[in-house]
Amino acid sequence: MPELVTLESIQQAATEIQGIAVRTPLLPSPWPDLWLKPETLQPVGAFKIRGAVTAMSRLTPEVRAQGILAHSSGNHAQAVAYAAKVFGIDAHIVVPDNAPVRKIEATRALGATVELVPLTERFSRPAELAASTGKAMIAPFDDANVIAGQGTIGLEIAEDLPDVDVVLVPVSGGGLISGIAAAITALLPNAKVIGVEPELAGDAAASFRSGSRQEWSPHDTARTIADGLRTFAVGHLPWEHIRTQVHDIITVTEDEIAEATQRLLLDARMLAEPSGAVATAAFLFHRSELPPGKTVAIVSGGNIDPAVLKSLVAQI
Repeated sequence: MPELVTLESIQQAATEIQGIAVRTPLLPSPWPDLWLKPETLQPVGAFKIRGAVTAMSRLTPEVRAQGILAHSSGNHAQAVAYAAKVFGIDAHIVVPDNAPVRKIEATRALGATVELVPLTERFSRPAELAASTGKAMIAPFDDANVIAGQGTIGLEIAEDLPDVDVVLVPVSGGGLISGIAAAITALLPNAKVIGVEPELAGDAAASFRSGSRQEWSPHDTARTIADGLRTFAVGHLPWEHIRTQVHDIITVTEDEIAEATQRLLLDARMLAEPSGAVATAAFLFHRSELPPGKTVAIVSGGNIDPAVLKSLVAQI
């Protein structure tokens, strides 16, 4: 069993990301008992910058100078490209060809080399590159250093709302919820961390219910509008955090995700991509399934596809 990420590693990460990632505020929402954590305010519009900078900063200068590899559906790609630019190194990033064009273009604009591959090669192609080049891989979620970086969100929540009862976290590969759960479990053991994912990409919920890590078909998870949550299985290290430190994982429908995205925009005046709106959707539509009390929803990203935004606005 892999060793879980420690509070000490997360606290170290908070120092490592200082001056690059933003310490985002905890904002009261229009809905009673709900606070929003707007990771949309990060330099790349999503929380991923925290893990990317942490992992990159922990490489030796010699390894880092060779350039780095990554794979991502979009937000991690932008975060790695941004961090590589800060460190002055090259980044080669493998992106599935169903990723939003806006995220692909933003990654290239930051100076990274983007290699588009079929969805089924999302993980195999990066492994081939790592083997042939020897370059370090900045993984999107199944990496202790990346998880430590994402865990700094949990540190900030514990500082800003120490009497929080529930923390709602989007789940894709599991790096975000793992880091937050590690921090909250250590600092606020009475608070409950609950994962949220789309019904159409519900592998983590299925895993949680069965007690064993489940994999879904990439073509099944690709159906959801929440393009950042289409990973078809949580990572092995994230799974250990999830099964030991997460209270529950619930799913939300496509209609609920769409409406939560609209209500965040209109009522909370916050632009979120559908992936970033799922935690809010859980609070708005599944309150009866959640423990009572003060709740934080992580708004994990705001890099919405313009076509999706136009469609959602047209439906209002």
